[in-house]
Amino acid sequence: MKELLEYREKLIIRLEEAAREFCKVCESFDDPFTKVDGDWTVHQIAGHTRDVDLHVYGMRIRRTLNEEYPTFASFDADQWMASEYKRDEPLKTILDGFLASMVEVCELLNRLPQEGWSRLSRHESLGNELTLQLWAERSLAHIEEHLKTLKKG
Repeated sequence: MKELLEYREKLIIRLEEAAREFCKVCESFDDPFTKVDGDWTVHQIAGHTRDVDLHVYGMRIRRTLNEEYPTFASFDADQWMASEYKRDEPLKTILDGFLASMVEVCELLNRLPQEGWSRLSRHESLGNELTLQLWAERSLAHIEEHLKTLKKG
């Protein structure tokens, strides 16, 4: 049990660290419209990462915490980008919103009793009995995936 508690503490710490590092790396580019991942720019990656937090992982964490066995639909990131991406939105606005949301998620997780990590949800294609911890882990993996891409760029 001690190892699990330590793992969760480190997960929360890394989640906030990764979010802060992601923002810093995005801000390090002279031009936010620099392409870094195929056709995606720093600005697009920042918008996508923020939106995935808002509409996928952050939302799933919050709903799993506050609802009894919520059901989640799949999220098509490419479709979302095609219909919702706003090129004119300031990068600072995107990053400030993303970081504020991630800090709030980390505060929620820090206050969470240990049994809360096992709260369940279901997903239309991923299945049933998906834990809140899984969504936190996926959130971190998503941030780190894009952080790695930006660091290569």
